Amino acid sequence: MGRNLYQKVFEKHTVRQMPSGQYQLMMGLQMIHEVTSPQAFAALRERGWKVLYPHRNFATVDHIIPTHDQSRPLVDSLAEEMLQHLEKNCEEYGVRLLHPSRGEQGIVHIIGPEMGLTQPGMTICCGDSHTSTHGAFGALAFGIGTSQVRDVLATQCLVMDKLKVRRIEVNGKLRPGVYAKDVTLYIINRLGVKGGVGYAYEYAGEVFDRMTMEERMTVCNMSIEGGARCGYVNPDQTTYDYVKGREYAPKADAWDKAVEYWESIRSDADAEYDDVVVYKAEDIEPMVTWGITPGQSTGVTANIPTLDEFPEDEQPLIEEAYEYMSFEANQPIKGTKIDVAFIGSCTNGRLSDFAEVVRMIKDKGFKVADHVRAIAVPGSQSVAVQMAELGYDKILQEAGFDYRRAGCSMCLAMNPDKLKGREVCASSSNRNFKGRQGSPTGRTLLMSPVMVAAAAFAGEVVDSREFFGVAETAGV
Repeated sequence: MGRNLYQKVFEKHTVRQMPSGQYQLMMGLQMIHEVTSPQAFAALRERGWKVLYPHRNFATVDHIIPTHDQSRPLVDSLAEEMLQHLEKNCEEYGVRLLHPSRGEQGIVHIIGPEMGLTQPGMTICCGDSHTSTHGAFGALAFGIGTSQVRDVLATQCLVMDKLKVRRIEVNGKLRPGVYAKDVTLYIINRLGVKGGVGYAYEYAGEVFDRMTMEERMTVCNMSIEGGARCGYVNPDQTTYDYVKGREYAPKADAWDKAVEYWESIRSDADAEYDDVVVYKAEDIEPMVTWGITPGQSTGVTANIPTLDEFPEDEQPLIEEAYEYMSFEANQPIKGTKIDVAFIGSCTNGRLSDFAEVVRMIKDKGFKVADHVRAIAVPGSQSVAVQMAELGYDKILQEAGFDYRRAGCSMCLAMNPDKLKGREVCASSSNRNFKGRQGSPTGRTLLMSPVMVAAAAFAGEVVDSREFFGVAETAGV
């Protein structure tokens, strides 16, 4: 019986099995940001430890950086202090800081792939839940806590359990107007937010084979929202074409050797899995969350599900969601009034996300509804440069979006971009938890960037396919 990618990469990076039964894994790369690293570096300093492999650790500022005015010192004194700590720690320990002043800054899970740091067959970690993004390249990528950030700085190793592997196939062709974000929300809806606990997800099938790297990143990004420890797509020519030529990509003869390795870690045709689920692409439509977890979603043409559609042990949470969101069972999700529209985040803040929105709105005279506050935030300074070169920034501004500088922004609101009171936000981000976007009573509806744009113009949730007049032609 053959082996899957998870088994191969896990084995190649295993240093030893611990007495506890867990495994010590070598981490090929650790990405660091300003929120979960200060305490980790302080712990090293207290113990007199060094960073074992500085060249395998890279840092950026993303969570707390403002997206409107990034001049120093930052207006928020706490944010300025956190950035100063990051600068000091990276200088002292020899870690490369991808700094805003050099045009290198961006959301940690966007700049890693941009720079070619993220490569197939690697083990990657970061003190951030959505590190699973990097699995799009055929890497095993794990979100970790602050104490583990410390451990990896000191030893470049992480202790963890071995996971089961679930293969998730989506076959057929997506209908026009259905995107990678809809695919991942659909999967989470079907398997549940706890369905992936104890698993790595392998995404496979015709739809993922045809996806671009940025689309695969969107899907893998939200693996954690389905409870999975990581998610990945087997590397292929699409992967290699994306990585080649980037700053940290292998060069010359090393490239051919790298591709040979990358090919070897692909899942075997007869690989064994602990579970396999298969979905039909044509069953997926634009998705919208209506509740307080990413699994509480529905197709845009459907109604909010009734209580009796859920298992008894889930019903208290469903009732809590109805109350918090001010929704009723069997209510259409279409027509829900919004106050804020946000396009950005490590889920959907890449160039292709904005390009698809621009494709829908260019030269059509769309304007953000008068009562809606709409913001668009590129995921990195590199994305911002490309958008300026293509004129995307001006198109979004002319349509009424407040176009910002790179950062996490309103995804988690550890910066000035926050909801106010009971505002409802149509968001391209990854979490709709209570208070996630800065207001303890604010409400979040997750959807694709194109769906967010349509809602911004209409002032309410609409089916973007109808709103933008998407033709029924072949999809992905």
